[in-house]
Parts: sequence; structure tokens; C-alpha cells
Amino acid sequence: MVEIRGAFPQTRLRRNRGQDWSRRLVAENRLSADDLIWPVFLREDDEPETEIASMPGQRRLTVSEAVDAVGRAAELGIPAACLFPKVPASRKTLDCAEAFDPENLICRGLRAIKGAVPQVGLVGDVALDPYNPLGHDGLLEGERILNDETVEVLCRQALVQAEAGCDVIAPSDMMDGRIAAIRRALDAAGHEDTRICSYAAKYASAFYGPFRDAIGSSGALKGDKKTYQMDPANSDEALHEVALDLAEGADMVMVKPGMPYLDIIRRVKERFGVPTLAYQVSGEYAMIKAAALNGWLDGERAMLESLTAFKRAGSDAILTYFALEAAERLRAG
Repeated sequence: MVEIRGAFPQTRLRRNRGQDWSRRLVAENRLSADDLIWPVFLREDDEPETEIASMPGQRRLTVSEAVDAVGRAAELGIPAACLFPKVPASRKTLDCAEAFDPENLICRGLRAIKGAVPQVGLVGDVALDPYNPLGHDGLLEGERILNDETVEVLCRQALVQAEAGCDVIAPSDMMDGRIAAIRRALDAAGHEDTRICSYAAKYASAFYGPFRDAIGSSGALKGDKKTYQMDPANSDEALHEVALDLAEGADMVMVKPGMPYLDIIRRVKERFGVPTLAYQVSGEYAMIKAAALNGWLDGERAMLESLTAFKRAGSDAILTYFALEAAERLRAG
């Protein structure tokens, strides 16, 4: 609780708001390019170039295009990028074997980008939804998601990504026990320095729709993901999830989505004091962009305000599709 000191008119809080220099001097939180992680969508070379309609300003990149784009991100001071693939339908199978093929799109992208832009940290999404023709993050038996069998595949997926140059393995699947299993697999293969960023509190949210368009899974999803992603009504459960993942070896934890769950970010940061990331997901990005394009709000101000909100809530880093745009604006001052 904030202690109230003084009273009006002796105390006038507006004094410190009066000039730009003063506002900057007393600002409690600052946003910089160092806080940003850029999610990058990859496509195969033979796939036609198209903008992602539900994410204005975003498009899928070939590996060679991604090398150039991540190079630009590095010039802007963005420290890390996270790769997501749009897998051709012909390579999606119920056993999700493409996920652990060392020549899959993600592994080729990791090798190419790490070779060209070694100073940028690369984050690899570990989940099966891009590779599953049914759009789920795990293997299925009928309509049931198989937890332990999925974890075995996730370990294989994590290993090929680590061997391709991934710096941070980011399991986003929400299977129980996967952090410990992936940590053991990485360590046994000599990747003890590869970090794990757990999507520890990932909610069964309505805000993921444009992302599913981007990776080509929206029309394929059968049913929903409520048996493994968290109930939006729950808060204490998020702390339980984070505690388990930290005990299993996670180096960082993530809350997803971001803005509707600022209270969760704050609780996680205050409770555990570990590196805490937020994902400003596709639906959040799309809402701001759509409103700006319609002239309903100032898009640039809304972008920066939303990102600052994550910092205020306790986020150490933010995955955001605004990363390039925000870094350019911050550089301009």
C-alpha cells in the first residue's frame, strides 16, 4: 500500500508532470529495444508471398528474407527473435515427425540466422500445433491429448533445435512435466547451456486467432485446447504452474497472452523474482493495428503505451509483433 504523504495544496503531484524533462526524470519504468523479442514467421521458398490478413503489416518470410530481417532487428538493438513455421500441409502428420526433422523449416532458419547474425539470441518454439494436421499442441488418441507421449516428441524437437543453434528452447505446449524432460534431454546431449523459457502460464485464450492464421492451423483445429491450456478465470493456478516449471529447470517463464493478464505478470514477478516474459499476442496486436488503420486511435501511442504497461506490471522482456516498429520509434526519440 502506498503511504500518503502531505496534502493539497502543499503537495501538488502535478508539479513533476509540468515539463518533459521532469516527467522523464521521475519516470518509474522505461521501455527500450533491449526489452523486445521479435516473433518471426517462416515460409518455404515456393510458397507465395502474402501479408497475413489478420495481422496488418506482418508477413511470412523465407529463410533468406528472415536472415536480412533479423539483421535489421539487430541494427535496431533488438536482442532476440523467436521463430515460428508455416508448415506445408503435405508435411503435417499425426505423429508430428516433421517437428523433429533436423532439416525442417525452423532448423534451417536457425542455422542460417545464427550463422549470419550470431549476436541475436534465437528462441525456438517447441510445440506440435504447426506440425499436427488437427491443429493441437500434442499427440492425440481419439479426442484425448496424450501428455507423456507428447513430451517424448517435444524432447526430440528441442534437441534438433538446440543442435541447429537455438539459444532458448521455449515450450509452449502446456504438457505436464515437459520442462524437466527437456532439461534432461538437453543436458544429456551436451546442451547444458541452452536456456529454457517456459510458457508457464498460457491461457486458453480467444486472442490467438491471427497467430493460427499465420501458421496455417486455424482451419485445422478440431475442438479446443482447454484440457491443457489454462482457464482464463484462474490466477492461483498460474503460480502453481510457474513454481513447477522453475523446480523442473526453467530459466525464464512467460505469461501468455499479455495485456488481459497483467495481474498474472505482476503476481509471478512479485512471488518468484525470476526473469518474467510477456507475450503480446496476435489478437492484441491486431486490435491495436485495426483500430489505428480505422483512425479510431493513435496507433503509435497505443503501441508504446501497451508495451510500457508490460514493463510496469513486471515484465523483463516482451514478445511483440511491434518489435521493429517500436525499436525504430524508440531510436527516433
